[in-house]
Amino acid sequence: MLFKSYSLGNISLKNRIVMPPMTRSRAAKGDVATDLMAEYYSQRASAGLIISEGTQISKQGQGYAWTPGIYTPEQVAGWKKVTNAVHQHGGVMFAQLWHVGRVSHTSLQPDGQAPVSSSPLVAEGVKVFIDPENKGPEAGVGGMIQHSAPRPLTIPEIKSIIQDFAKAAQNALDAGFDGVELHAANGYLINQFIDSQANTRTDEYGGSLENRLRFLKEVVEVLCQVVGKERVGVRLAPLTTLQGCVDDNPEETYLAAATLLQDLGVAYIHIAEADWDNAPDMPIAFKTALRRAFKGTMIYAGKYSKERAEKALAEGWADMIAFGRPFIANPDLPARLQNDWPLNEGDRTKYFGGGATGYTDYGVFSE
Repeated sequence: MLFKSYSLGNISLKNRIVMPPMTRSRAAKGDVATDLMAEYYSQRASAGLIISEGTQISKQGQGYAWTPGIYTPEQVAGWKKVTNAVHQHGGVMFAQLWHVGRVSHTSLQPDGQAPVSSSPLVAEGVKVFIDPENKGPEAGVGGMIQHSAPRPLTIPEIKSIIQDFAKAAQNALDAGFDGVELHAANGYLINQFIDSQANTRTDEYGGSLENRLRFLKEVVEVLCQVVGKERVGVRLAPLTTLQGCVDDNPEETYLAAATLLQDLGVAYIHIAEADWDNAPDMPIAFKTALRRAFKGTMIYAGKYSKERAEKALAEGWADMIAFGRPFIANPDLPARLQNDWPLNEGDRTKYFGGGATGYTDYGVFSE
């Protein structure tokens, strides 16, 4: 089933293989997508669906050096080079819209301000990457540093960020993307509202589960208005506890989120499972409950092999499977999986920053 065509709403996909968002930190000055990025993504256009690396919706939404944005005309033009190249190679590509919230540093924020979040909580040990000398990605220098203490957003500021998401969605259409994915996972801003231990608010955006899901709901509503609900996806991470986001009752919380997204009619939910070594498996009962709550396309990511992927599709709780790190070193990953060809190993030292080495220089398989 993995290699059969699939209909994502009204978009026909060549297979059920997804290249998920992976930050590679190769953007040029001004956080602009480059020709090198266009080459990288177009090399991987045999995926049924490519979802871009997270692209920040504003300067405030940035948490790491050299990540691309989608809020200036120059950034839109940069991304247009990428989508044109992917489309020329027969690919389909969504933009992942990203606001990191507290996972940032004052040096990355406008006028050196504090990062923003649902609440003034610091996630100890959560680090971000900065380039203090502003040498750029090809220099490959910089360092990890503890994120700065955040301040809580006011309600007018929340409303303003919702409009930033709407503008970013329109920019994504203008840049030629086929749809958008909202990053509501992995401890970033929207996740900082959803998870109970990251949200200490007492207004309509905190406290009850309905309130903690309100920001997610309002952002998704504007994305559907701009792009069309059949071209909107949402990434969630119910159990990963990344960036210090923990929920006291994740099954209740994320089944409610899935029900909400079903009511809003989005095209897909993209579940990021824990993918570190010895990570606990997400219970099958939880996955089947999510399937009952949400009738659209379900995408799962998290150290899937071909065999695990086929099993997931056969059991019916997944419709598409995302392969992350294998796509870094194997631009022809669908063909390698289908033919049981060996996989290249990626060079982890080149995952973030740098130039073409460890980025666009991985070859396709030749018998």
